[in-house]
Amino acid sequence: MPAIVREENETMNSNWVQRELLGIAAVWWREFKVFWREKSRIVSSIVQPMMWLFLFGSGIGASLSVGAVNYRDYIYPGVLTMSVIFGSVFFGLYIIWDRKLDVLKAVLVAPVTRISIFFGKVLGGCTDVLLQVVILFVFSFLFPSVNPWGIPQALLILFITSIALVSLGLALGSLLESLEGFQVISAFLIFPLFFLSGALFPVDDKLPTWLHGLVKLNPLSYTVDGVRGALLGMNTYPFYVDLGIITLFAAAMLISGSILFSRMK
Repeated sequence: MPAIVREENETMNSNWVQRELLGIAAVWWREFKVFWREKSRIVSSIVQPMMWLFLFGSGIGASLSVGAVNYRDYIYPGVLTMSVIFGSVFFGLYIIWDRKLDVLKAVLVAPVTRISIFFGKVLGGCTDVLLQVVILFVFSFLFPSVNPWGIPQALLILFITSIALVSLGLALGSLLESLEGFQVISAFLIFPLFFLSGALFPVDDKLPTWLHGLVKLNPLSYTVDGVRGALLGMNTYPFYVDLGIITLFAAAMLISGSILFSRMK
């Protein structure tokens, strides 16, 4: 009898795991299809960063360089990070849209846990963001200082950053009920995170002490530093330090986001 009971328990556990994995995959596929249908979103996510690089970067770069690297090439890692920041956090808007259209209600009654639904949405958001980043990497040949062999390292750290920020966006979407409120709160978070990340300027001793301290406290500074080190060889910290800090940040956001999503009404 004990052997039969144990076998039944193992079968039930196996079925439960299979059901949860299928639930994660189904949510991921839905989010990917929604993204793929929105061609205007894909185009704007590529055009906007390229405008930053060629208008802002070339304009300032005409009279400025950082070391042996021209300014446009220097901000390329920062603009990649910017794409991840904006694309990931604003992914949380879909929670509010789905709630208003009663789509979320239908998803939540599925026979899987909310944690699995959350993980599926995180994977869907990360896939959307990384597709945009990969397209931007296709244009890396336009930036002579970029080392193409560093792209896998850069992708790794950008992927982990997207996990953190998609989780943050979903957490905000779980807490807020209006699109306007989400936009205000997310902008309040996004712009300081971006502008204090060193994306547009070198983080060195020339910075005021107070600004240098804020940059060091910002976890996204380590994303920019890791990506810039991988692509340009210009980094303040070793790659494993950048990767470790971003991984801890991603773990904290993933746990916090999953708790808030599970408690969402």
